[in-house]
Amino acid sequence: MSRTEQLNRQTGAEGKSPGRWLALSVLVLAVLLVAVDATVLGLATPSLSEDLKPSGTQLLWIGDIYSFVIAGLLVSMGSLGDRIGRKKLLLGGAAAFGAVSVLNAYATSPEMMIVARALLGVAGATLMPSTLALIRNIFHDPKERSLAIGIWGATASAGAAIGPVLGGALLQHFYWGSVFLINLPVMAVLVLVGIKLLPESRNPVAGPWDLVSVGLSLGGVIGVVYAVKEVATHGPTWEVWAAAVLGAGALYAFVRRQFTLTAPLLDIRLFRHRGFSGAVFADLLTVFGLSGLVFFLSQFLQLVQGYEPLQAGLAEIPAAVGAVVTGLLAGRYARRYSVRSIVAFGLAAIGLALGALTLIHQESGYPLLGAALLVVGLGAGFSFTVTADVILSSVPKEQAGSASAVSETAYELGAALGIALLGSVVTGAYQSFIAPASVPAPVADAAHESLGGALEAAKALDPDTARVMVEAAQEAFVDGLRLACGVGAAVLLATAVAAWFLLKGQELQDGIEH
Repeated sequence: MSRTEQLNRQTGAEGKSPGRWLALSVLVLAVLLVAVDATVLGLATPSLSEDLKPSGTQLLWIGDIYSFVIAGLLVSMGSLGDRIGRKKLLLGGAAAFGAVSVLNAYATSPEMMIVARALLGVAGATLMPSTLALIRNIFHDPKERSLAIGIWGATASAGAAIGPVLGGALLQHFYWGSVFLINLPVMAVLVLVGIKLLPESRNPVAGPWDLVSVGLSLGGVIGVVYAVKEVATHGPTWEVWAAAVLGAGALYAFVRRQFTLTAPLLDIRLFRHRGFSGAVFADLLTVFGLSGLVFFLSQFLQLVQGYEPLQAGLAEIPAAVGAVVTGLLAGRYARRYSVRSIVAFGLAAIGLALGALTLIHQESGYPLLGAALLVVGLGAGFSFTVTADVILSSVPKEQAGSASAVSETAYELGAALGIALLGSVVTGAYQSFIAPASVPAPVADAAHESLGGALEAAKALDPDTARVMVEAAQEAFVDGLRLACGVGAAVLLATAVAAWFLLKGQELQDGIEH
């Protein structure tokens, strides 16, 4: 019997045991692990680009393959946790996450890095659904659960702040692979402490894990997202259309199969709940709209404005501070006012902040960027915390793993599609810059692959020519970033309006569950 279960029996009140907060402290370590890994990649991208010399397409794959794989496996892993036990899946996944981080750290080629990121996605798919599902089963008082979800989200935001700062400090003294090795101590503490503190929970009547559904889900999501990415990058080809048709066909077969199974991998009927489907939809579009800024911000700070890695990490802190503050208050305000007003307000705030960032240029001062990032964080803390609470409260606790997986799939799919589409917007604008006529064709080609490639290629030119080419490349990159922020702003403002209608009448629970 775990320590938490013993405390529960001693108090006779499962939902009010002091052990639930100790268990939460372990769960937030898993969130920290994933958040740190997600943020340090963007910070390490310039150094990684100079060392591994990926093409523009390979760089996008390095950025989004993790999201592709994790999005394809989240539903399967969430369902697996419901069956074999969420604690078991969480701790096993954490150990694997740490081990695969080593492979990322010592990648020697773009291809190896892409494979390593894909494997990290497999491990990462076990973590986030397990943490939210365990919160749903540990906290039976809805108000306490809202606070726990707020702490869960605040930890993710704090990890997003700690990752760049810690990663920046490492990058100033060590090679880029060191940013992945910081996962190891967190993983070790999580596994060793989690064995003692976490209670086990599972669905006692979940039924078998359907491997055919697992394959259809994975193949369908990857096929569709790959097709979207390739169309945005290279335009439609017969290979892209084939991937899209196969992916869509696999997803259609997946949905049909779930209706025929007595123990489906995902209960499709969950989407009949308007609050559940509305919250998932809002999450997906929010992450989509933000992904262009998130992925390219570190490159702007380092490669355009000349920040050191540590300075770039510190510059991004306002977003995390804002998200921590509003994440802890979101549940209280959603009960005082309404779910839809808090979510719509948060999304509109993000949209307006992204709109303000369309004004940035190469010499922009930090106050504009810092203020916009703070508003982005404040809005995200409100919206993401409340939608996560709505999603978990909409389902029985036995299905918490599957519901959490759907929520996380929305995040990851939104990130993957956003990096693919908005990243392609930035890349397309960047590649339109004109290099000086005196630049040799091979050097110009290398410069057009990525901004990091342009800075590296400029080293082979005379100072005056190098300066002209680099300035043109930087200006084109900023043009692309402004365009991506503009598209993101439009998406977020439209999502705010949609959330206002989709979440009408939704309320957070007040009574304790038994």
